[in-house]
Amino acid sequence: MSERLKSTINVSNDEVIDEITRDLNASLTVNENVEEFVINPGTSAEEYPQAGGGDAPKTSETSIPPVPENDEDLDRDYAEKDPSVKDESEDDFDEVSLKDAEVGLTDDEKEERRIIAEELKKAGNEAYKAAEFERSIEKYTEGLKTCPLQFLQQRSILYCNRSAAKMKLEKYSSAIKDCTKAIELDDKYVKAYVRRALSYEQTEKFDEALADMKKVLELDPSDSAAKAAIIRLPPLIEERNEKLKAQMMGSRLAALPHARAEMSYE
Repeated sequence: MSERLKSTINVSNDEVIDEITRDLNASLTVNENVEEFVINPGTSAEEYPQAGGGDAPKTSETSIPPVPENDEDLDRDYAEKDPSVKDESEDDFDEVSLKDAEVGLTDDEKEERRIIAEELKKAGNEAYKAAEFERSIEKYTEGLKTCPLQFLQQRSILYCNRSAAKMKLEKYSSAIKDCTKAIELDDKYVKAYVRRALSYEQTEKFDEALADMKKVLELDPSDSAAKAAIIRLPPLIEERNEKLKAQMMGSRLAALPHARAEMSYE
C-alpha cells in the first residue's frame, strides 16, 4: 500500500480497494516479466527466452535468479566436493550383485576366492605399512569384491582394515561406515568399535564415540584407548552442550526486537 494510504486515517473503502488493486496488478506485471527470464538447469544460451522482439541479452552478464536451497542438483554438487562422499562412490559396491554372482559357484571355487581375498588383504596391509593408504584401500576393496559373503569374519576384517586407511586420509565419515559394516558382521569386534569411536570423535559426534567406547570396555575391560576416552569425552560433551545452549539463547535474544516490532503493528 502507498505511503498516502498509510498516513491517511479517514480513507473511504473504495479508495483503499482501488489502491490495493493497483498494487496487486503492478506486482503481477513484474512477476510475469521476471518469469520470462528464468533459466532452468541445463538450458543453453541459445534457448534463453527473448522478450520484446529479441532484445533480451544472451551473455553471462544477465541476472539469474538464485538457486533454491533445496535444489537437488546443488546438493549433489556439494556432495561431489566432499572427499568422504566421493570416496564412498569409488570403493563401495553392491553386495546384492555379489550374492547373485556367487549363486553358481562350487564350494571349491568359493574357497579359491577366499584365498585370493586373503592375499589381497595382505597386499593391503603391506601398502598400509608403507604409508600408501590409497593403494591399501584399493586392495582391501578388491578383497571385499572377491571374498564370498559367507566368510563373515574375513570380510569384517577387510572392512575394519580399510577404515584404518581411510582414517589416515582423514576420511572419517567413510571410515565410520566401514566400521559399522565390520560390526554388523562381527558384533564383538573390539578394534572396529575403537576405530569407529575415534572417527566419531574426529567428526565431533562425541555421544556416539562415548557409547562405542563403553561397548569396548564391556568386551575388553582392559582396553587402554577406551579407558582414556571414558575420561576424555564427557568434558567435550559438556562443553559442546554449553555452546549449543549459548547459541540458542543468543538466537532467542536476537529475535526479541523483531517480535516487539511485529507486535507494535497489531
